[in-house]
Amino acid sequence: MGHILAIDQGTTSTRAIVFDASLKPLGFSQMGISQSYPHSGWVEEDPFEILETTIQTCRDSLVHADIEATEIAAIGLTNQRETTIVWEKETGKPVAPAIVWQDRRTAETCARLKADGTEEMVSRRTGLLLDPYFSATKLAWILDTVPGARRRAENGELLFGTVDTWLIWHLSDGNAHVTDATNAARTMLMDIHQGVWDPELCALFDVPMAMLPEIKNCADHIATTEVLGMQTPILGVAGDQQAATIGQACFKPGMLKSTYGTGCFALLNTGANAVPSQNRLLTTIAYQLDGQRTYALEGSIFIAGAVVQWLRDAMGLIADAEQSQTLAEQADLEQELTIVPAFTGLGAPYWDADCRGAVFGLTRNSGPAEFARAALESVGFQTRDLLEAMRRDGAAGETVLRVDGGMTASDWTMQFLSDILQAPVDRPVVPETTALGAAWLAGMQAGICPDQDGFAEAWSRDRRFKPEIGKEDADHRYSVWQEAVKRTLTNRSE
Repeated sequence: MGHILAIDQGTTSTRAIVFDASLKPLGFSQMGISQSYPHSGWVEEDPFEILETTIQTCRDSLVHADIEATEIAAIGLTNQRETTIVWEKETGKPVAPAIVWQDRRTAETCARLKADGTEEMVSRRTGLLLDPYFSATKLAWILDTVPGARRRAENGELLFGTVDTWLIWHLSDGNAHVTDATNAARTMLMDIHQGVWDPELCALFDVPMAMLPEIKNCADHIATTEVLGMQTPILGVAGDQQAATIGQACFKPGMLKSTYGTGCFALLNTGANAVPSQNRLLTTIAYQLDGQRTYALEGSIFIAGAVVQWLRDAMGLIADAEQSQTLAEQADLEQELTIVPAFTGLGAPYWDADCRGAVFGLTRNSGPAEFARAALESVGFQTRDLLEAMRRDGAAGETVLRVDGGMTASDWTMQFLSDILQAPVDRPVVPETTALGAAWLAGMQAGICPDQDGFAEAWSRDRRFKPEIGKEDADHRYSVWQEAVKRTLTNRSE
């Protein structure tokens, strides 16, 4: 029993990876998750598809790793955050589709609450901004629109959870209705300074507190499951971006990581100090161990890898993601084509839920290569937006950025990222840092993995990208981006 199973339930796929006690990956399984878009700005998923892919990938990963279930000492779980699910306590059936974190249907509710002057109180207690991104207004929407849901919730018949809670409840046969501090911190219902659900916030969003799960440490006895055919403990849980922060061993204040998946999320460790942002970043819990909370500043970008999917699926310009780099390398450098991928609004530091994507600088010579380059560059530009905001908050100085996620396989994209940031970019040897973080939490709790210092010492770099253009050139390119964003925003001042 010297192995760990890590579940990585993401926005567009579910993965399960088996690690040994030295945290070397041995085998994995992955299955896609379908999304539906009933209206503009709406994004939904089937909760049972999330559950079924989790169960299947867990079992398949053991086959691929060629080990028996008896060899799994613990399970760690990491998940897409903020995605909101409400289900029947008696049957486990969801009362509505899962409302995905990208969903913007509650923009008007957030605008009304802002107009009522509540954002300052919400931000002070939660570290978050009033935005449809977070779970509270999604949850309220379900209660208000599904017939009978609010009455049933008040009667204790319905439960709420983000994806971690939904999975753990079902994997434990309904015996554990729990979450961890990192996922709870993204609901907009938790006081991140006290580490508890806040009654005043629940009253503001009209959420019955009986629906809410118990909040646990990231490494804890979370639950027991028979998903592998025998009783196996779930000992680690963290939201995907916090798990990646852990997997990148960003344990010291000032360390910064950025994950490039469907979206992009940069987290800067601020230690025991919950730094309030003056530049519309988020203050969040990076991890909670033994009751001690470590905080981070976070910048959230809604569209990163999804812009490459757009090139492939909607535009038909590429057959697979790898082609985007090949095309980008062929682009005409004289053109300044800029894509602002605000397909579901813009996240940090703009927080404009209503703006939509735009393309600037089109010429007769703009073709697939120029679109591919502009798409990849948009990820670098958005990352610089976040780093500039962190610097204005006084939390980031001369920073080395540790990167992970699917897009980091592109050397071209990582080199552009280093160029536009004018900072070193480190890519780790183990790219699956989100699953790695969940595995370490579970393995450390089980007593088979190294402690925090040992894990940090074992972190290793695959490659460091350094700027190859000068600051003047980088600043010019960034200014073109800033002008494009200014023209895209709906909340800009005239």
